[in-house]
Parts: sequence; structure tokens; C-alpha cells
Amino acid sequence: MTPTWLLDPALHWTLRASLALLWLTAAAHKLRDLRQFVQALAAYDLVPVVLRANVARAIVVLEATIGLTLVASDIALPAVSSATLLAAYSVAIGINLVRGRRIDCGCVGPALRVPLGNSLLVRNGLLIVASLMLCLGTTTRALVWLDVATVIAATATGALLYTASATAFANGARLAPVREA
Repeated sequence: MTPTWLLDPALHWTLRASLALLWLTAAAHKLRDLRQFVQALAAYDLVPVVLRANVARAIVVLEATIGLTLVASDIALPAVSSATLLAAYSVAIGINLVRGRRIDCGCVGPALRVPLGNSLLVRNGLLIVASLMLCLGTTTRALVWLDVATVIAATATGALLYTASATAFANGARLAPVREA
């Protein structure tokens, strides 16, 4: 008999809420300055010029849709879509790293400039694993009030850690010239 991997419902909801927050925030950042996101997309040099604005809008819609469906639906499609989009982003990052380009990732919005690097590939890999974990079943344990508090606290902590890491990546790039001097 093969083992069946099941998630605790509190972990399942924490992953769903955290990933939904990530995608909704990503879409909001891009919408805040769509023109700048089109420029970030152009810097990757992977999308033909005539398609860039439409691809940028499609990415925003896709991110928002994934975020909304992660919390509104218990099917695996949003989780698989999340992992797939993260994998596509990782491929784009990898291609540009191989090209030797340290462009802004365009993933944090206009507030921070995060240059491409291996750390983004590691981050995306962890987010892909988190997304795919949602495809596992959950135990039948009922959620209690403490679980709800745990999900809220864990999601908030994850959001803070994600923001702190993005800020560290951006600050690291800004401080590189100072360290080299």
C-alpha cells in the first residue's frame, strides 16, 4: 500500500491564504503602474514589442484570477496554475541570468527594484512547492477557533517575511557599489 500524503487543514488554509495574498498583491503592484510593468516585461526581451502591453495585462488578470480562485475554490486548478506561472517566471529569470542580465525582476512593483538573481529562483522554487502542496488532500480534522487564529498569524508572518526578503534583495543590489568601494 502506498502512503497517502495529507495536509493538516490549518496548513492547507495557511498555504491557500498566503499564496492568494501573494498573487493579489502582485497584481495590485503591477496595476499601480502598468506602464512600468510593460517596461519591466520589455527588459526581459522575451515578448515581441507588439504583444507586450497585452501580455502585461494578461499577466495581471491571471495573477488576480489565481489569487481569487485560491481562496474561493477548493479544486486543484488554482494551485497548479500558481505553480505553472511561477515556473514560467523562473524560466524567464533563468534565460536572462544565462544572458548575463541583471535587470529588475518586475515582481515587486514600482516601490522596489529587485535585480534578477539565483535567490529569486530559490524563492520561486519554494513557492512552487507550496503551490503543489495544495494538490494534496487534507485530513478530516475539523478546524477550531485556534486554527483560524493560527492561519491568520501564519499568513501575516509569511507576508512579512516575503516583504522583508524582497526588501533585502533590493537593498543588497543598491548596496553592492558601496561594498565594492
